[in-house]
Amino acid sequence: MKRPETLAQMNAALGRFATDHGVETGLAYRPGPTDIFISPYSKCGTTWVSQIAHGLRSGGDMAFDEITDVVPWLELAHDMGRNVNDPQAYSPKLFKSHLPWGVIPEGGRYIVVLRDPVDAMVSLYRFFDGWVFERGAISLEDFAEYYLDRMGREDYWSHASSWWGVRGRQDVLLMAYEHMKQDLAKSVAQIADFMKVSDARTRDVAQAQATLDFMKAHGQQFDDHLVRQARDAACGLPPDGEASKVAGGQAGAGRAQIGDVMREAYADKWRATMGATHGLESYEDVLARLKG
Repeated sequence: MKRPETLAQMNAALGRFATDHGVETGLAYRPGPTDIFISPYSKCGTTWVSQIAHGLRSGGDMAFDEITDVVPWLELAHDMGRNVNDPQAYSPKLFKSHLPWGVIPEGGRYIVVLRDPVDAMVSLYRFFDGWVFERGAISLEDFAEYYLDRMGREDYWSHASSWWGVRGRQDVLLMAYEHMKQDLAKSVAQIADFMKVSDARTRDVAQAQATLDFMKAHGQQFDDHLVRQARDAACGLPPDGEASKVAGGQAGAGRAQIGDVMREAYADKWRATMGATHGLESYEDVLARLKG
């Protein structure tokens, strides 16, 4: 069994990652008013925020095999043998998701992180390389072109636009990945305030357990091995893939890894979507507005 070696083969494999019934089961969930959905786009800080939020609600309990044990993935839980209606060990209930506003079940509370789309794309490429496709079989430039219109209406820009449009709601906390990198303490405090966790020691523990060093030291708890065990066979992927979730994630580093033509294509895409809809001419405008 070999991993995909072309974008078409990769898309076919990813098309089997979640079943229609499994996704529908997740979408049918009816949240309680304290439930929190952590729903950035792929590779925009979902695992990081999940760790912070779980630390805040649990006081730093690390007794889990993998983070999706304690923060179930809404769209994939059924396909992983989980029931999203089951009680969770701590309150509030937490769910991971990558869904946009307008699709994700309403009635709960939502934490979303935006990230420079080029950095998010490069991170996803590195994540897929050696897991979803044969290592080195697909070039970064080809993947970058594919990502521009990835998943149709559920591409990066549609997701970002949907959440930007509701950023003023009291039940939505919209953050920037780059700000989390710059000031983790401030970001943990924002999430703690949103979760109404005031205890200083709990905040300190959650912050300590969300550092890059700590999460790298506990890398197996964040590497999606349970996800791969549950879904690799369905996707036709060999069982020995690697999919590390904890990386350095240097802000802005992705742009140096693609050519001028592709960089301009990403700038054009941004202007045609976030610019036209929200008046945000570049991702730097997002950073300025969220830092506000």
